[in-house]
Amino acid sequence: MMFSREDTWNLLTEHNKQPQHLKHALAVEAAMRAYARRFGEDEELWGILGLIHDLDYEEHPEEHPFVGARMLEELGWPEEIVRAVLSHATYSDVARESLMEKALFAVDELTGLVIAVALVRPSKNIADVKVKSVRKKWKDKAFARAVNREEIEQGAEELGVDLSEHIAVVIEALKPVAADLEIDGSLAHG
Repeated sequence: MMFSREDTWNLLTEHNKQPQHLKHALAVEAAMRAYARRFGEDEELWGILGLIHDLDYEEHPEEHPFVGARMLEELGWPEEIVRAVLSHATYSDVARESLMEKALFAVDELTGLVIAVALVRPSKNIADVKVKSVRKKWKDKAFARAVNREEIEQGAEELGVDLSEHIAVVIEALKPVAADLEIDGSLAHG
């Protein structure tokens, strides 16, 4: 059984109310869809995984992603989604095997870093973010310090994509959802 994007969004918003969590889900969805297109995979499946991967994070941060995976399993979600949700956490001891699992791990942290870079630009617009801007901020360990740069590097390596190319894919993926993520320049005018 597969769930629609609308069903997925409804489930996500039932368990997540914080705007930053919903924005993260939308960003990861966009990046997953971009990689699905790039690899000729099922864009809907990959996008839905990106949207739902942190289902339990807001309510159960200490038990993430185990509670979420269990919830999805009980609701009859496909095993490949449940397994991917588990595998995106390095501490779950679920090895990332499929390309979809590797992509989720690779984009999860990077979306946050790219958004942070967009938000510190005077324009607050993803359209002005370049790979070199992200690479420059990457070196500043105080900038977006919660972002695990080692996991981003590991994710790109597992996915078989050069880090700069990986950053470029994510930047481009976020542009169509910039308004939803508030990285479309609208915050620069407020």
